[in-house]
Amino acid sequence: MLVKLPEPDPAILARREEIVAALREMVPDPEGVVDDPDELRAFECDGLTAYRTVPLVAVLPETTAQVARILRWCREHGVKVVPRGAGTSLSGGALPLADGVLLVMSRFNRILEIDYDNRVVVAQPGVTNLAITRAVEAQGFYYAPDPSSQIACTIGGNVAENSGGVHCLKYGLTAHNVLGVELVTTDGEVVRLGGRHGSQEAYDLLGVVLGSEGMLGVVTEVTVRILPKPECARAVLMAFDSVEKGGDCVAAIIAEGIIPAGLEMMDHLAINAAEDFCQPGYPREAQALLICELDGPEAEVEHLIGVVSAIARQHGAFLVKASESEEERLRFWAGRKNAFPAVGRISPDYYCMDGTIPRGRIAEVLARMQEMSARYGLRVANVFHAGDGNLHPLILYDANAPGELEKAEEFGAEILRLCVEVGGVLTGEHGVGIEKRDLMPVMFEEEDLKQQQRLKCAFDPDHLLNPGKVFPTLHRCAELGRVHVHGGKLRFPELPRF
Repeated sequence: MLVKLPEPDPAILARREEIVAALREMVPDPEGVVDDPDELRAFECDGLTAYRTVPLVAVLPETTAQVARILRWCREHGVKVVPRGAGTSLSGGALPLADGVLLVMSRFNRILEIDYDNRVVVAQPGVTNLAITRAVEAQGFYYAPDPSSQIACTIGGNVAENSGGVHCLKYGLTAHNVLGVELVTTDGEVVRLGGRHGSQEAYDLLGVVLGSEGMLGVVTEVTVRILPKPECARAVLMAFDSVEKGGDCVAAIIAEGIIPAGLEMMDHLAINAAEDFCQPGYPREAQALLICELDGPEAEVEHLIGVVSAIARQHGAFLVKASESEEERLRFWAGRKNAFPAVGRISPDYYCMDGTIPRGRIAEVLARMQEMSARYGLRVANVFHAGDGNLHPLILYDANAPGELEKAEEFGAEILRLCVEVGGVLTGEHGVGIEKRDLMPVMFEEEDLKQQQRLKCAFDPDHLLNPGKVFPTLHRCAELGRVHVHGGKLRFPELPRF
């Protein structure tokens, strides 16, 4: 493997019984602490299944007070903690440590309040993404961010990774739809950042926490914005005989000033896998397929369908079809929403990547990916958020074939370097985790990474919370010049000068 996992600390391993006993005292429920080696295997990895580590112990608290006690005790006793939601992370963000406590938040699974007057929902972090929409749809509302894993992924995990989804182009990522959080710091302090009012006092610490990958604190409550369901929503299916034409069409739609609710792209391999899996009616001969959803007032949607359809034909689409019913719109989306399990049926394993590029470089990047595919001897299926350039190449391999996992990792690393080369970034919504950790220097200078670590030191001066993620080199906080968080506000006693 390209990523080296940390060696466990023998001193912590020797203290396992002491740690388990302390956790049982803090969470007395008989099922609240898991220490049986066989049962712990259920937590050995997240969605990035290539990397596995059995945790020292797993604890499943039920209250914020329990979370605070656990974090305070672990800091006082020098024990590492890895927060975990549903374990759907695709970057190894929830990968446990053999010498660390896995803090599992699945019991925080209640919606606490639905406030239609202010259009917000207050939920615990273990509530699934889709459950929020299900709770409010009868009143004509929904929660906009919709990752492909929305049936399983939790709102707490979405906060950690700043997740997106097919509708993030128009309605934003998690960061644009979360108004406030309750956060427990490593010293057991409970702070509130933001709230239903949506404004921030002084430093925007909510913005710091959103997308922080569980490295700054543990979220125990989330306040999200809900939106009224659009009056009309229709999807346009566009098929092309080359990925270049499809990529150019994406750039042209955005250049026209149109902001679709969603604009997704699939290549030939993904199209046929989806058609085999759920029969959405995609043309099998297409080399590229675009799904463009337009929503709003009916007259506006009707007009935009005409504009988008004309742009598609100008760029060589051999099929342009607008949905004529809600059932047809959902069928167009069914293949895209089920693309990941569909690809899973045609390969023993696949490696799901995540990088973001300028929209105008889509065709170029996809063409270079095909060259890499031939060179590495591994197939790649592309299904991604074309509207904002967030790529999700699926590299197909067989983990049982010697050397194939390593080739898949090298292939993926080359794709991410290409993303940065063309003016993009290493991730769009999956986070850095352990997967992209050692590629951070491709995008950031050493001083940039030190500045980011100074912020982590403000929240976690002992590097006990989700260590080993994001930063390829971890510096002692004393060497960086520490800042502090107290009462939800930053304090700067030793802010360095440059």
